[in-house]
Amino acid sequence: MTARRVVVTGLGPVTPVGVGAKDFHVGQLDGRSGVRTISRFDATPLPVRIAGEVDLPDHLALSRRERAATDRCTQLGAAAAALAIEDSGLDLAVEDPTRIGVSIGTGCGGATSIEESSRAFLDRGLSAVPARFVPMSMANSTAAWVAIHHGLTGPCTTSVTACASGAESLVAAHQMIMAGEADVVLAGGAEAPLTPMIVASFARMKALSTRNDEPERASRPFGADRDGFVLSEGAAVLVLESAEHAAARGAVPLAEFRGYGRSGDAHHIVAPNPDGTSAARAVTAALRSARLTPEDVSYVNAHGTGTPFNDAAEARALRLALGTAAAGIPVSATKSMTGHSLGAAGAIEAVAAIQALGLGTLPPTANLDSLDPEIGLDVIGAEPREAESTAVLSNSFAFGGHNVVLAFGRPGRD
Repeated sequence: MTARRVVVTGLGPVTPVGVGAKDFHVGQLDGRSGVRTISRFDATPLPVRIAGEVDLPDHLALSRRERAATDRCTQLGAAAAALAIEDSGLDLAVEDPTRIGVSIGTGCGGATSIEESSRAFLDRGLSAVPARFVPMSMANSTAAWVAIHHGLTGPCTTSVTACASGAESLVAAHQMIMAGEADVVLAGGAEAPLTPMIVASFARMKALSTRNDEPERASRPFGADRDGFVLSEGAAVLVLESAEHAAARGAVPLAEFRGYGRSGDAHHIVAPNPDGTSAARAVTAALRSARLTPEDVSYVNAHGTGTPFNDAAEARALRLALGTAAAGIPVSATKSMTGHSLGAAGAIEAVAAIQALGLGTLPPTANLDSLDPEIGLDVIGAEPREAESTAVLSNSFAFGGHNVVLAFGRPGRD
């Protein structure tokens, strides 16, 4: 019996850089920044007043009634799912809903609803609390909403592993398909963390860039002058299918999801293991799962947050796992343009990695004026690079030490 293969047939990014696969791809290659002065609330009293915000087109917005009953996290995830379904050409009217799963991760869930409702309760009492506060704030609300809205009754799950949640949700989807639980899975991540409390907390942690006067240049992964990450909102959903199912409906795969690797740092709740050994094990596991050697890898989409410790640890991990091949493998960081969307980042960056396959162009690392000499990698600068990619990795390394590495390749391999 031939082993199942998992392919990607649809992309639905909803990001500060662009909404929809085409707009997101063009935005990356243009080095477009989605970072600006915060407009979601008055950030004037805070030391950090910038973030990556999504401008969601009206045609992707939920109805007024639906918005009143959902958190912004779910609203962004719903838009991403709709875009992914459209991009894949999947006709849900003729598909068996029991064979379609949903796997959408998040780090903070309904953070906006939690903060706004708590404030309303303290200020005005019981009558100010939304009747649907609990489902609005649940971490699994986005996955549940997508399943309910589209009538999908296959497996439905949510991964909550901080900044690795989006990548972890793709792993869960891969497992569903490989185990025969589903033929199709809508998988990704969603996050809406732009609240006063969350921004203030990260600022107190001194994890955020304080370049308030030049928002578009604040996110500087791997730069010698990096000073922290830029918080952002966003979502991305991918349509994953068994290769057999995609072929049967005549879909043309965008990529093959060849494998993944995971590990835990067991080091610190917010700081990465500085020696990079645990993250390196995740990279090595992804290569083994995908049946790749380091020499086969033609591009790495880095976690690349722009914090001094995280970028240094990731660079060490890649050098450890890839050995002598590391020096010749192009690396870039999507967060230089989008900012860091926490639980959605792994899914957004999986989209970026897939779009780098076979198109002859690799996305840039914006704002990289001067590479930190200790990084020791071939980091793509502020301009996209012409290069062919046949196998790519996408890294997600999260608070708590959750490490997830995804491996994608061109479809149709032998």
